[in-house]
Amino acid sequence: MASLIPCPHCGLRPKEEFTVRGAALSRPDPQAGPEVWFDYVYLRDNPRGAYEEYWHHTSGCRRWLVVSRDTASHEVHGARDAAQKEAAE
Repeated sequence: MASLIPCPHCGLRPKEEFTVRGAALSRPDPQAGPEVWFDYVYLRDNPRGAYEEYWHHTSGCRRWLVVSRDTASHEVHGARDAAQKEAAE
């Protein structure tokens, strides 16, 4: 059975329609020092459990989403438009 992603624009869609970018991290301040930017660009945690990632709905609405999923079970808990995440920060 294919995993379905709840796209807020297109409804439930197969995961094959999406491209995963990676962790939905907040960008550092543009004036942050090189150490902060190095950590942001190159260092990633590898958590077990709840995690948020940027996914692009490549074969659908072509919007960026923030998908919440469990890294241990791969169960998807929800998705929202990435523009909502950016507006909240």
